[in-house]
Amino acid sequence: MAAPMSNIRIGTMVKANDPDPAAAVRRILPHGFESIEPFFWQVMNKDLPRLAGELREAIGDRDVTISTLGMFGNPLEEGELDVATLRGWEALIDNAHLFGATTIAGFTGRLRGQPIEASLPRFREVWSELSRRAADRGVRLAFENCAMDGNWASGDWNIAHTPDAWELMFDAVPEDNLGLEWEPCHQMVYLIDPIPQIRKWAPKIFHVHGKDATIRWDVIREHGIYGKLPAVFMRTPGFGDTNWTDVISELRLAGWSGSIDIEGWHDPVYCDALEMTGQVHGLNYLKQCRGGTVVPN
Repeated sequence: MAAPMSNIRIGTMVKANDPDPAAAVRRILPHGFESIEPFFWQVMNKDLPRLAGELREAIGDRDVTISTLGMFGNPLEEGELDVATLRGWEALIDNAHLFGATTIAGFTGRLRGQPIEASLPRFREVWSELSRRAADRGVRLAFENCAMDGNWASGDWNIAHTPDAWELMFDAVPEDNLGLEWEPCHQMVYLIDPIPQIRKWAPKIFHVHGKDATIRWDVIREHGIYGKLPAVFMRTPGFGDTNWTDVISELRLAGWSGSIDIEGWHDPVYCDALEMTGQVHGLNYLKQCRGGTVVPN
């Protein structure tokens, strides 16, 4: 049976580089996840047609989608892992249809140690070609808005972490199939209010990560943002500061549909042995914010 209000699905990410991603899918789907985002870190080390078949078999007749695949690394540089990341983007674009995916997501890449502007010529070169390759196959490309500990002046992975950078990127490569894999967490790290952002950028939001943040204002007031104590914790939705009812309402008002896939492995409390406890709580919380049935545990 189709999930209620399934024009917005609530799912999670799956580590596609693990030895048996299909087994992980079989373990988690009984909790009620409605979509999955298989993702690779720097190296795409799988036979993609075989992986697609294994994941489809694990899903079976459940109403679960794979709308987005992830490829995270730095495709703009020329080291061994960087080139592997670029080859991974190409392979996922070419094989997305086997998964039923229409979006590939990850980092833009970056010229290491350089300001954002310095990366734009290489960004234009790489992503113009990848966007054409993707357009030929009906695929969209989405950039996660994560700084990866970088900033405007320097970084190692990604330039797509602030609206000012988005303006530069989408001006450099003004293709309709380039957009964002957006989440409020990474804006809150910068103390940016994510809600008004949705109103402006919704047409470029192709995929949403379910990740939140707790801003520790008492720490900021005493120690500052860059003091010895962390000023922000990344959280699983339901444990952070974001009102996801507002997020989903703004997305609906903008006419958005798609998957919100939980990005786990970041919450400082619900991690390790409590990882799935946190993710299932996040799943049910997001379903309540969206509207729809919640699977009892």
